[in-house]
Amino acid sequence: MAKDKKGQKESQEQKAPDQARHSAKERPRLRAKFEKEVAPALQKELELKNPMAVPRLNKIVVNMGVGEATQNAKVLDPAVNELGQITGQKPVVTRARKSIAAFKVREGQSIGAMVTLRGDRMYEFFDRLVNIVLPRVRDFRGVSTKSFDGRGNYTLGLHDQLIFPEISYEKVDKQKGMNVTIVTTAANDNQARTLLKHMGMPFRT
Repeated sequence: MAKDKKGQKESQEQKAPDQARHSAKERPRLRAKFEKEVAPALQKELELKNPMAVPRLNKIVVNMGVGEATQNAKVLDPAVNELGQITGQKPVVTRARKSIAAFKVREGQSIGAMVTLRGDRMYEFFDRLVNIVLPRVRDFRGVSTKSFDGRGNYTLGLHDQLIFPEISYEKVDKQKGMNVTIVTTAANDNQARTLLKHMGMPFRT
């Protein structure tokens, strides 16, 4: 009996790795599309000889400023919670770098929240942004092509967090805007614009 139990235990241990192997997370749809379709198309369009020189997404920074937090620190908690729901990652509370008397801001005071997305989460967020979130904006006619910083990075301003389907309308006490900065490896704004266009960013014509 003891030998039979030992044999059953060994067979279960051998099967365990096979089960774990099938539970691997799937690759984000947009990341797979970039590697198979977008990257070769960009290399040909931009006339790049080296595949490693093809511009790609580096990181996405989502920043939500809460000016009222200087008067009431409790208003920062809903902002942190909502930003976490939107991005799927715990936000970092941003603090003032220096004191500004005119705005009643003291150095080190909490004034907002920020999230930096990389890897799969970055691709998943970008996919939701261009295919679900932006089309929900009222009277949407495309995003501006002039919001590049000269170094291949693009910043998009959103006035309302309710355009994200993760946010429940009943639980929102006040509308909060945010900035979404898309950092790329592009050498210039033209390369970055071409990259984002191929990735599905709906630029205004």
